Amino acid sequence: MREVTELQGRIGYEFRNETLLRNALTHSSYSAEHRLDYSSNNERLEFIGDAYVDAVIGAELFGIMKDAPEGVLSKNRADVVREESLADVARSINLGDYIYMGKGEEATGGRRKDSILADSFEALIGAVILDGGYEAGRRVVLDLLHEKIEMAVAGKLRQDYKTMLQEKLQEKEHNFKMKYNIVSESGPDHNKTFTIEVIVNSVVLGTGSGKSKAKAEQAAAKDALSKGVI
Repeated sequence: MREVTELQGRIGYEFRNETLLRNALTHSSYSAEHRLDYSSNNERLEFIGDAYVDAVIGAELFGIMKDAPEGVLSKNRADVVREESLADVARSINLGDYIYMGKGEEATGGRRKDSILADSFEALIGAVILDGGYEAGRRVVLDLLHEKIEMAVAGKLRQDYKTMLQEKLQEKEHNFKMKYNIVSESGPDHNKTFTIEVIVNSVVLGTGSGKSKAKAEQAAAKDALSKGVI
């Protein structure tokens, strides 16, 4: 684990309550391995941060894109706050180096996983809000995500893997049957993780997980595309 002072410098915020910061950096695998109370990990803070990041990005896009209809605003917001985008930002501040996680999760590359990085980023924002208030949280969100916002407004951030997969398949054949099946659901109701597989002509082409069915479907389509079998 790196010294958290460096992380605070990277996000431009210094915590008064370092317990909040430690909780934000504690993955559930670590708390389970060390038999800590569930409140010591970052899941509850992620819940707060997730909602707040959505709100801040939505308000910022509303102010920038003054003539855009609701559908365009919603799509651009989704592009900015999607798991992959938040994971990119988390990597830019080396967030993975600071996360407390169980040995098993770390052994399977947990510090590089998009899902863990994105969730930890949202938890970090949740901790900033509780420690310094909404304006402090807003400042950190906009400082760290300003490039993603600019890219979304310019139409350079959009990555719809489901559409890309469908177009790839259509290049080869027109009569194919594609569906997305839920493999599993895990976690409490307020913080579920969905695992979904994409099936084409009865063959599973890819599997993905996400905090919503839509995100899991995108992850499954991305997995299928990454295999290069289409």
